[in-house]
Amino acid sequence: MTSLVIFGATGDLAGRYLLPSLARLTAARSWPPAFRVRGVGREPLDNEQFRKHAGERLDRHAADVPIDARHEVLNQIDYVVADVTDPAAVAASIRDLPTPIAFYLALPPSLFATTVTALAQAGIPPKSRIVLEKPFGSNENSAQELNRLLAEVATEDSIFRVDHFLAKQTVQNVLGLRFANRIFEPLWNAQHVHSVDIVWDEPLTLEGRASYYDRAGALRDMLQNHLLQLLCLVAMEPPRTLTSRDLHDRKVDVLRAVRALTPEEVSRHTTRARYTAGRIGDRVVPDYTAEPGVDPTRETETFAAMTCWIDNWRWTGVPFKLRSGKALGARRSHIAVRFRDVPHLVFGQHEEPAPNVLRFMIDPDRIELSMNLNGAGDPFDLEPACLDTDLAPQTLPAYSRLLLDILEGDATLSIRGDEAEEAWRIMDPVLAAWAAGAAPLREYPAGSLANDF
Repeated sequence: MTSLVIFGATGDLAGRYLLPSLARLTAARSWPPAFRVRGVGREPLDNEQFRKHAGERLDRHAADVPIDARHEVLNQIDYVVADVTDPAAVAASIRDLPTPIAFYLALPPSLFATTVTALAQAGIPPKSRIVLEKPFGSNENSAQELNRLLAEVATEDSIFRVDHFLAKQTVQNVLGLRFANRIFEPLWNAQHVHSVDIVWDEPLTLEGRASYYDRAGALRDMLQNHLLQLLCLVAMEPPRTLTSRDLHDRKVDVLRAVRALTPEEVSRHTTRARYTAGRIGDRVVPDYTAEPGVDPTRETETFAAMTCWIDNWRWTGVPFKLRSGKALGARRSHIAVRFRDVPHLVFGQHEEPAPNVLRFMIDPDRIELSMNLNGAGDPFDLEPACLDTDLAPQTLPAYSRLLLDILEGDATLSIRGDEAEEAWRIMDPVLAAWAAGAAPLREYPAGSLANDF
């Protein structure tokens, strides 16, 4: 790629993630010297005003990056005012850029289809790439329609449906631990695994994202894409290679095997809830419905949990529990693989020993294995022990890694079109059952712990 165009350059995604990623790549000298970056948006700003806006975002979200690298980004980026859904405006906004171009749609998902259509009519230069953020569509039908539209204007290997979770170090270490070590893979099945928990609890609230989040909710925002992708990495069969095609094929196999829940199962195996006013540490948090930009009549959930079952030879009967929530009192982000108890316990103690649990901790990156050992006193009493290791920080943070992969044409950490459709096939019955009242919307005070409700 010789140019990067960011549609929606003044939005939260660009300011919070893309501009800091550019600065980190600049500091790492990962850009070609003549690389061009252009922001495109509707806000009536000139170059100087946009660079001031971008500089403020870099100061806030990339303060750890050397100031020289931040200034270099500001010097190489320019800005064009354009309606990204207007083919003539899009064509004019890219006319003077060297090609091929990576088009990053840092936009609300509702604009994806019209922007892709405008791009196609404006003329997409050969070998260019199109990058879309999650969620990809709002249900299975819309994902299929968007895939059909993209297939008319670009080849699959030039379409990047990004999920920055897949670039996180601990997430990638799921593959390393499973497929580079003989010790775990023989136990990685229903005979030995009791359950798998995939959790992303966070104290953050809306952080100015109500215009998107209130139309999405926790199930669409987190479970449908991020957590299902983590489920794929835990449950997939060993791929022949870690190339894009082999990895995506095995992930799709998993998604196709995930059982769609019936309305009755939705009522028993899912939870939806919304935070009310409360306190997180020293911070007073208003009721979700009082947040600016929220429509209370939508009944948007800020907490979602569901249990999935994978109907295949390896995983039949093992519950995979997905959970994510906002405004919670503690940050928990991990994949926890709980192993079954031993078939016969020879120790005569009254209490059951703690289960063996392998945890992949995400942010900060850490791996833990809980086991039982003989106690220091009576050698026939068991005591829990934990083997753990902190992982060295990534050379490049997740978004920077993804951005570099896009420019290099490596789709391994992207999501293939059929993956997105299968993920919606799993979630659509839950959303339909919720809309029909199968699971009432609960409430929890901000600052609660997820295990309390």
